Amino acid sequence: MGFEQLAVLKQQLAKEAKEAKRQATKSVRPAQPAESKTTGRAGAKSGAVDPVLRVIGKLQKRFPAAFPKNPAPKVPLKIGILTDLLTHAEELALNEAEIRLAVGTWCRGSRYWACLTDGAARVDLTGASAGLVTARDAAFARSQAKDAYASRRQDRGAPQPENAPTGQPPSAAGEVA
Repeated sequence: MGFEQLAVLKQQLAKEAKEAKRQATKSVRPAQPAESKTTGRAGAKSGAVDPVLRVIGKLQKRFPAAFPKNPAPKVPLKIGILTDLLTHAEELALNEAEIRLAVGTWCRGSRYWACLTDGAARVDLTGASAGLVTARDAAFARSQAKDAYASRRQDRGAPQPENAPTGQPPSAAGEVA
């Protein structure tokens, strides 16, 4: 079974579970009226949406090939994608700082680092091929992943292996893809 089929299956199961949960909660308690969208809250339990997640959501809706929704794997973005996105800033009703923060957040983390393998195709906003991931980029991604892993282990107080990274930033400059 391929990743796409697994992703579809996972979505179906999630929908079924959500519907079952919704049916169970309807029979247990009466429905509560939703609050105004201007407050950013739809009930007492949920809080305001993180502004970066809101921007990433806009990018996912407008450019689904470049910014796939989870559980689909992330794809390596072309070098200079930020410049391309800034040309669409007005259309997306976003400013440069919001776009920069969203792209920086998107390109940081294990899901993105995992897609940066040597020779993988980079994509532009439309999903078209726009170059390849270099060995240097792949090594940098592995370094970032190791540093993050070591940091999490250190936060938990677990002993680190003798050959674990020292936590110093890698010598390669962190390029925004």
